[in-house]
Amino acid sequence: MKKVVILGAGRSAPYLIRRLVDLGPEQGWEVVVADMDVAAAQARIGDTPHARAMALDATEEPELAAAIKGADVVCNLLAPRFQAAVARHCVEEGAHMVSVSYLSDETRELEGWARDQNVMLLGEMGLDPGIDHMMAMDAVEDVRAENGKILSFRSFGSGVPAPDSLSNPLKYLITWNPWNVATAGRAGAQYMVDGQIRIVPHRRLFLHTWPVEVEGVGTLEAYPNRDSLSYRDHFDLHHVKTMIRGTLRWPGFCDTWSRIVKLGLTNTGLTIPDLAELSPREVVGMFLPLPVPADRVVEAATLFLELNPTGEVIRNLRFLGLFDQEPSGCQGHTVADMLAHLLEQRLAPQPGDHDMVILVHQMDVEYPDRASACERVTYTMVDTGDACGMSAMAKTVGLPTALAAEMMLRGDLQLSGCLLPTHDAIYKPVLAQLKDEGLRFTLTREPLEGCHKANGVI
Repeated sequence: MKKVVILGAGRSAPYLIRRLVDLGPEQGWEVVVADMDVAAAQARIGDTPHARAMALDATEEPELAAAIKGADVVCNLLAPRFQAAVARHCVEEGAHMVSVSYLSDETRELEGWARDQNVMLLGEMGLDPGIDHMMAMDAVEDVRAENGKILSFRSFGSGVPAPDSLSNPLKYLITWNPWNVATAGRAGAQYMVDGQIRIVPHRRLFLHTWPVEVEGVGTLEAYPNRDSLSYRDHFDLHHVKTMIRGTLRWPGFCDTWSRIVKLGLTNTGLTIPDLAELSPREVVGMFLPLPVPADRVVEAATLFLELNPTGEVIRNLRFLGLFDQEPSGCQGHTVADMLAHLLEQRLAPQPGDHDMVILVHQMDVEYPDRASACERVTYTMVDTGDACGMSAMAKTVGLPTALAAEMMLRGDLQLSGCLLPTHDAIYKPVLAQLKDEGLRFTLTREPLEGCHKANGVI
């Protein structure tokens, strides 16, 4: 009997768990779900006899090794900081790994060892990163099949509330790990426009936005995501003059988040003593340039951030609980832990809310042998969650992860080493199956007078 271990039973996990548990009896697979909250893991699998839950503290290496022992495939949904340790234990055990996180440098260092052990370490196999990579490869291949030359490439991804579920002032829902939301963008970003490299540090990232129109959805705001330039290699687009990967949010979110970054509330490196006993207002006061009494923190923060005291941003900060005077009860030790704790409470989906995921790939293409020499070619995927059931985020993260795991368990992938889903043996069958499973990808074309427009990006 093959054994698949799923590490993590959080918000992104239910679709993956349910699918593999349902397939288990038919395929002869044992499914193990490991999480710090063993009750949550047990709730995900129910009473299925061939599946079991186990407790896991991933910070303890012996526990991580024990969870992976005997596995054929490991699906890693833990926070990115655990990826390298998971990968190392997988190689030691001879187990393949599928991870939804960006493939880290530490994991890439295991490339030679993984090849020697005939082990696949497949990263970036969720939604974004994941489906976006597979869409991009498919789109690039389609254009080249028509003898098109891609001059610019812009890619955007998002998980946001659906337009009829904007139930809080930030127009955002926590449908994945709140820690990842709290710490997004810490490395800053770089991209290229018209041949010029643009570098944006974290402190300016959420001020560096531009509008993007999404067909059937409306206008959202984009900010650059990580290192866009590295994907010229992944997608074989070395010649393009514009290369951008961005994240989408409903307009207004980034204005508020830029103030959170300016205050320093995304810091992960400084331990605050007795954090659970402190109020958010007290913690915010610690990050202001000058000491102020507790009853002046809101006023001082408003002045420091140069905000209108009755404006939208200060109201959003109040809504998030940043000026609450009761102890936070946060179980972590840094201000980013407190921020994630507040996000989980204040931006949780309300009854009837449902989420939406968006992927957009937009290319300016030159066709030398056509009368309409230049076109803007746009591939779009939009999927909406069920207000009474599975979120779109859980489905679109879990489904590609499950499909890759199934291929590994069945022996359909004869690869080894550190991999991304840009390999044709991975993305072609997975993308076809995603379409069979109901994900819809649309294509639009519009003529361009010139193929070098930056589309408003600065």
